[in-house]
Amino acid sequence: MAEQQSYRLGCDIGGTFTDFVLLDEATGGFACHKVLTTPGDPSEAVEFGVAQLDERHEGFLSNTDYAIHGTTLVINAILERKGAKTGLIATEGFRDVLEMRREIRYDIYDIDAVFPAPMVPRADRREVKERLHSDGSVRVALDEDQARDVLAGLAADGIESVAVALLHSYANPAPEEAIGRIAADEFPELSVSLSSAVMPEIMEYQRTSTTAVNAYVQPLMAPYLKRLEERLGKRGFTRALFLMLSGGGVTGPETARRFPVRLIESGPVGGVLAAAHLGRQAEISDLLVFDMGGTTAKACLVKDGVPRIANDYEVDRVHRFKKGSGTPVGVPTVDIIEIGAGGGSIAAIDGMGLLTVGPESSGADPGPICYRQGGEDPSVTDADLVLGYLDPDYFLGGEMALDRAAARAGIERSIGAPLGYSDIEAAWAIHEVVNENMASAIRMYATEQGGDAAAATVVAFGGAGPVHADGFARKLGASRIVVPRGAGVFSALGFLVAPIAYEVSRTRIAPLAELEPGDFDEFYRDLEEEAERVVRSAAADAPISFERAAEVRYLGQGSTVRVPLDGEISSDTIAEKFLAEYQARYGEAYEDQEIQLATLRVTAVADRPIPEIALPFGNGGGDAASKGEREAYDPDTGAMIAHKVYRVESLPAGAVLDGPAIVEEDSSTLVIGARARAEVDPRGWITVELEG
Repeated sequence: MAEQQSYRLGCDIGGTFTDFVLLDEATGGFACHKVLTTPGDPSEAVEFGVAQLDERHEGFLSNTDYAIHGTTLVINAILERKGAKTGLIATEGFRDVLEMRREIRYDIYDIDAVFPAPMVPRADRREVKERLHSDGSVRVALDEDQARDVLAGLAADGIESVAVALLHSYANPAPEEAIGRIAADEFPELSVSLSSAVMPEIMEYQRTSTTAVNAYVQPLMAPYLKRLEERLGKRGFTRALFLMLSGGGVTGPETARRFPVRLIESGPVGGVLAAAHLGRQAEISDLLVFDMGGTTAKACLVKDGVPRIANDYEVDRVHRFKKGSGTPVGVPTVDIIEIGAGGGSIAAIDGMGLLTVGPESSGADPGPICYRQGGEDPSVTDADLVLGYLDPDYFLGGEMALDRAAARAGIERSIGAPLGYSDIEAAWAIHEVVNENMASAIRMYATEQGGDAAAATVVAFGGAGPVHADGFARKLGASRIVVPRGAGVFSALGFLVAPIAYEVSRTRIAPLAELEPGDFDEFYRDLEEEAERVVRSAAADAPISFERAAEVRYLGQGSTVRVPLDGEISSDTIAEKFLAEYQARYGEAYEDQEIQLATLRVTAVADRPIPEIALPFGNGGGDAASKGEREAYDPDTGAMIAHKVYRVESLPAGAVLDGPAIVEEDSSTLVIGARARAEVDPRGWITVELEG
């Protein structure tokens, strides 16, 4: 490998597989790789995968300028309740805000409704004497001696991390910062998260919850990043390591250590960014991003080329489809819906004798039956294999052989026999049920967002996404699918087009009509300086631009609407954007109602060139890429019929493929139904038009 070569490495740790994309910045060529995730220590899979990549591209790490990493460490620690022993310090009288929540039931008719257990048990929550007015002025000064005693008591009780969330600290951080200084000086063994730094916004419960989540996972992030840096360093990597943020930017390790809550959805976001980038290239404004991996499926609506950013995200929901049943995390997050439907989703017969698929997953260990690693429960991957959609000898490019006979026997035993189905009928039932599960969830999600899933172009990726895209899209009523090259590792590829960016926010409650243009300049200037400091820590010399936004609402409302701001900012321009967004989202806007500014937001973005990706194409016609034919299930005839099989990198640009057909890549497989036609776009993706 020549010394002048320069690379970027994207690494996405999923629930089943860890994906890698190695991009040559000079040529635009890229290599993909997948290994099974190691749940006990995800950095092991990273090192293992890097070692395998090094066998093909010897010494590449020493020439890698950027390694960008997305991790499930934070979300897994929350879902599995494997975080640090955490304490909470609250204003006197507000110890129980985590348990009282918003005093709203997510299902008003369910008198037995339950909620996730708080991150901090009541015994580990303490109070301090202090009180601020809502404007930040001091009503009762902090008793620092008492605060010192509280910290000492928490340390004596074995607390590892402390969340400090005092009333109205978004308006005046001084009391929280005083507690932080005492902890740093006298109790350095404690990790401390201040709500005025984690989420300096109004909404007491959400701010406390977000800070508690940050404190809960903070002690895990530092040793994890240290192990990861050591493992990569041992392999020859000495350059910059970045981490993917939930809001769509990337940042350096120091910010990730301080605010790990910002990485809660760092993996799936990469695919959304890559899909939005593809949509801009293809001049498609409205996309339905569909990512189906080994453990979950994710979806996101992209309107006018921009994914929606949410600040009311929830994790750990008791009921997956019921908003309010989870733990709120008030940090910027690309608005993604997660569905318990992936290649590893387990099929079973419930107590009513009905077929269910997911949300339980076989994951990476033991995995589906066909992996031959001890799995005994039939999964979606087993069904897709029995249906002929997957080649048992070419899974992961032939690096992992699948056992079709074992998958067939498992499906017949657990599903076919109880329902009186043949093995093929049972496998198709599994395939259909998981498609309907995903379509049902996404219909609801799209409706809530004011979007139309049927009118959008489906961008399908992930290891299982292109296999299910035809059936899934038809259930939604969509007529066009786009499948990118490198679909199986598309989220990791998305990391390489993500900007170094960071968002900061601050609550500023004010009637919109009373504000002058100069007020906005003053408000935003401070936020821009704060955001720039964070971005400079990861991109010291890059030019930086700023994106402004505001959270706005009608006077008297609790929830807000986020509106992006550009050009000249005034009360009138903000009101105009707010009314248009409110109308689009809820179907009606009220011009006679008073509008209130709630929170200001700024995102600092480093100007970093996005490398062009060069893809190999074949020189002959479609027949030159043919691998022959394979028997696979056709739902129109209800029988196994011949499907033409193609190798994707051998297909020439402009090739047209009539279904039924299968297009194989090392990391994914595209199934083109009998009533569909596909065309290879010269810019590197396959467009599938669905007929009927």
